[in-house]
Amino acid sequence: MIVAALALAGIFISLYLTLYKLGVIGELSCTIGSCETVNTSKWSRFLGLPVAVWGLLFYLDVFLVALAGTLPRFEGEPAISLVLVAEAAVGVLFSAWLTYLELGVIHAICIWCVTSACIVTLILVASIADLREARGAGPETG
Repeated sequence: MIVAALALAGIFISLYLTLYKLGVIGELSCTIGSCETVNTSKWSRFLGLPVAVWGLLFYLDVFLVALAGTLPRFEGEPAISLVLVAEAAVGVLFSAWLTYLELGVIHAICIWCVTSACIVTLILVASIADLREARGAGPETG
């Protein structure tokens, strides 16, 4: 359930950034860094969509998969944990690329983006722990 809670936090952050990018919110609240510089750069779009929208879709998917993992049907099954590990690994790699762009190309940092990168990293760690637990809880052979 910790993965679902973390994904929910990610949903709120990415929704906030999406609303900014779509012009619904006029100004970002950014106490550390230069969020507007990052979110208005040419790197703020990926495959035609704002990066924030990709983040929103990612976190929504992770949230729904994590919730599905709480259903009795999937209790003790490592499949959900494996999916979450795979998704979170992709999320961490994407966040690492975006962080590189912020630091090495844009030369500005967005605290919301950094927070999102931390959240996806925590999701990966929690998912790996859950997968290990699920595999250890399986039927014993011998």
